[in-house]
Amino acid sequence: MNLADRLSLWMRLMRLDRPIGIWLLAWPMLWALWIAGEGHPDGFLVVLFMLGALIMRSAGCVINDFADRHFDGQVQRTRHRPLATGEMHPSEALALFAGLLLLALLLVLQLNALTIGLAFVAVLLASLYPFVKRWSYMPQLVLGIAFAWAIPMVFAAVQHQLPADAFVLFAASVLWTIAYDTMYAMVDRDDDLKVGIKSTAILFGECDKTIILLLQIAMFGLLCYLGERHQWGGLYYLGLMLAAGFALWQQYLIRHRQRDACFQAFLNNHYLGASVFLGLFLEYA
Repeated sequence: MNLADRLSLWMRLMRLDRPIGIWLLAWPMLWALWIAGEGHPDGFLVVLFMLGALIMRSAGCVINDFADRHFDGQVQRTRHRPLATGEMHPSEALALFAGLLLLALLLVLQLNALTIGLAFVAVLLASLYPFVKRWSYMPQLVLGIAFAWAIPMVFAAVQHQLPADAFVLFAASVLWTIAYDTMYAMVDRDDDLKVGIKSTAILFGECDKTIILLLQIAMFGLLCYLGERHQWGGLYYLGLMLAAGFALWQQYLIRHRQRDACFQAFLNNHYLGASVFLGLFLEYA
């Protein structure tokens, strides 16, 4: 295999051809950057954290596929992944994972001690998530914490402390992640039941749509609380209303629990996260 083919394989393993995960990780981070920086975040920090989101999401995909390499071949959506097909050796995937973590370390060393300490927790969470689905029906909770962990890191980097805003935004992001990743898990539910993989989609059963709705309502409640806390105006709430419209559209898509429709609902969360950011951006502007 030549170098171009090898790089293409790495890109597939890191899912760089499917950037939705990068955006779902980045949007709460960008919310935090704008709130912590009061609408004027440091450009260096924006670039650094966006690079961090790219690298850590890629690392998460690599270790997830390593953990699932014996299961992915039995799941319709994942059967063509490089480790499942045997195109890549597991040791190569681990080496790539280590290299990505090294790059992330070089980035975070530009920041203060509190942020560096939080970054080590982020690595632990990213490494733990793929294995949780073996013994718990709540891997989406661990993923939610891992994805939201950028929020305290942002506040630590910008304000050198963890104020109440960080915890409220962190909770909102965790709830959102559980909601959209349950939609994602609904795509694979039948296959996961066969191979023994656990998820909230299986745990929630026939209540899945209702619980997703309640999670979304709770998330919007926390975001509204932040708005009241800061006395933000109509532009912020306009962004939330737009985001709520996307949430309602997602409920419509998952109404029959069809694979493709549930996947489209999952992808639609990119626009939900962007809408919340748009409201924050316009409010501070």
